Amino acid sequence: MADYIEGKRPVIEALRTQVPMKRVLLADNTKRDSLVEDILRKAKRFDVPVVTVPRKELEEKSARGSHQGVMAEAKPFGYVDITQIEAAAASYADSHDGRAIVIILDHLTDAGNLGAIARSAEVVGASGIVIPNKRSARVDASTYKSSAGAIAHLPVAQVPNLIQVMARLKERGFWIAGASEHAEDVIWKSNLKGKIALVMGNEAEGLSRVVKESCDFLVKLPIEGEVASLNVAQASTACMYEWLRQNS
Repeated sequence: MADYIEGKRPVIEALRTQVPMKRVLLADNTKRDSLVEDILRKAKRFDVPVVTVPRKELEEKSARGSHQGVMAEAKPFGYVDITQIEAAAASYADSHDGRAIVIILDHLTDAGNLGAIARSAEVVGASGIVIPNKRSARVDASTYKSSAGAIAHLPVAQVPNLIQVMARLKERGFWIAGASEHAEDVIWKSNLKGKIALVMGNEAEGLSRVVKESCDFLVKLPIEGEVASLNVAQASTACMYEWLRQNS
């Protein structure tokens, strides 16, 4: 199913952050205002075709009715096979004193959070992100925006079974660390040296029971304030940087 970005400003933002696009669709009766002119300039700059179509075609494709006479059709994201992330981790470990980190997301539901996590993962040198292929956020235009484009530089694998991936990584020398507010030890007291697969739970319920049971150990961030927990993207960043600190 095609992923369409609707509206003048969303299309401008998608072009600015270089979301891979097949084409921009422009209704035949759309007024050429400054925003449309900006879209045309950016589309030309990034070699994205602009196609003029009857407004009725946009009405049929629109999910929210907010296209303003402009829509962009994004290209499908290029997910990788899990073997590519494993190979990237092995290569990274060979050149970084045996350390590597892979991020596993247990049915995260918000594509914006996925992007924010990808941004931090790319910064700390993660070898890739693993997500389920069902009941999970996928990479879309909002992911590119919240990742500031980092998602384009980070391998992402969609897999049918997270437990099997965790088992594969264990066979390749990874320790599986699950982030959970129910963990006994704060992350500072846990050993994150070497190859680590960091597992983050979904926004509402955290780690699922079966995923939690498949982790080698659980970690949590200390909380001094009144709020029960951090946003999953914020928590992921803190955990990733603790891995980096321990391995520096």
